[in-house]
Amino acid sequence: MRLPRSRGLRAVWGFLAVLGPGVITGAAGDDAGGVATYASVGAQYGYTLLWIMGPITVALIIVQLQVARMAVVTGKGFAELIREEFGVRWTAVAMVVLIVANGTVTIAEFAGIAAAGELFGIPRPISVPLMAVVVWLIVVRASYTVAEKIFILLSTALLTYVGAAILAQPDWKEVGVALVTPSFQFDPGYLATFVALVGTTITPYMLFYLQSSLTDKGVDVTDYPRERTDVIVGSLLTTIIAVFIVVSTAATLHVNGVVIDTAEDAARALEPLAGPYAFLLFGLGLFGASMLAASVLPLSTAYAVCGAFGWERGVSRSWSEAPIFNTLYTALIAIGAAFVLIPGLPLIQVIVATQFLNGVLLPVVLIFVLKLVNDHELMGDYTNNRLFNVLSYATTGVLVLLTVALLAFSAFGIG
Repeated sequence: MRLPRSRGLRAVWGFLAVLGPGVITGAAGDDAGGVATYASVGAQYGYTLLWIMGPITVALIIVQLQVARMAVVTGKGFAELIREEFGVRWTAVAMVVLIVANGTVTIAEFAGIAAAGELFGIPRPISVPLMAVVVWLIVVRASYTVAEKIFILLSTALLTYVGAAILAQPDWKEVGVALVTPSFQFDPGYLATFVALVGTTITPYMLFYLQSSLTDKGVDVTDYPRERTDVIVGSLLTTIIAVFIVVSTAATLHVNGVVIDTAEDAARALEPLAGPYAFLLFGLGLFGASMLAASVLPLSTAYAVCGAFGWERGVSRSWSEAPIFNTLYTALIAIGAAFVLIPGLPLIQVIVATQFLNGVLLPVVLIFVLKLVNDHELMGDYTNNRLFNVLSYATTGVLVLLTVALLAFSAFGIG
């Protein structure tokens, strides 16, 4: 039976009301570096790596659900729990690495903003400072509710990659087969790409941001079922968009033997092969993704550092109420934007260095998650059940091995 219009609208608005930190966190994962990685995977390997997006989706959901559960049960940020349970020394090490890693990734996001602007004829000295001010205003001058709505709006820009993939006219039957058919090549380059694909989808800053934003929003344990839906939808959005990015470049660049290094390269290469609209959609997606991540990365860092050391934090807090939170957020944006304006800055090397730093932090973060979420004194009846623990330990083990492999490849110059 067809629902009455009013009931149907209520159902839609009810679903949209659920969306929030989980969707924002997931969408921020498809940032400039992620777009470049997915685009290069499609250009270099076609559809052959699409099958890994299924297991990555499961892993992302498992990891983020644990973090969300800790947030609603304890009412505390991830870094705050690390300090309380493991001490200041471990916390200080984690925060130093997080600041450096997130700072360099923020540079990459402003590089994405600059690249998107240049695709549409806007010079870097205009687009970068202007968007840096916009990003700053979103958090420093807006309430949490307003900031969340803006972040969700920016997330919708990722849907442009769906249009770009459709305009690329792929063989959808071939895409479907690749999604469910595991394949592997035993060469260093392929394995390094495989590891990078996982690493760019599940990152430490996503976990810090998700838990802190939930506590800032005031979500409690009674709201967990709704937040669980939010996290699952956000994780699905992350990987579905990644699939469409891979498809758009596989169907055009791979079949024509075009090699790319950046998301900007992918957008420019799409135009003669898939038409100007594909170029336009890809460029808009790059801009939206970079703007979202340029907001979320500094925000997650400020949340984590202030939570770790007990300083006041929160989007809705004024400068006088949370001076360190607002100063750190402002400084990361200013540094990220300023670096991009340096002539001849080797951005590719900056991104490679970021992979090292995130690779060092990710295994530690995942182990912290498992230790905390299974602490009965901390979580009470909301610790992992046996099935979830099996999945969680397996996911963590695989991710740790892949991260170690990526670090080893990078250290020895393989791939």
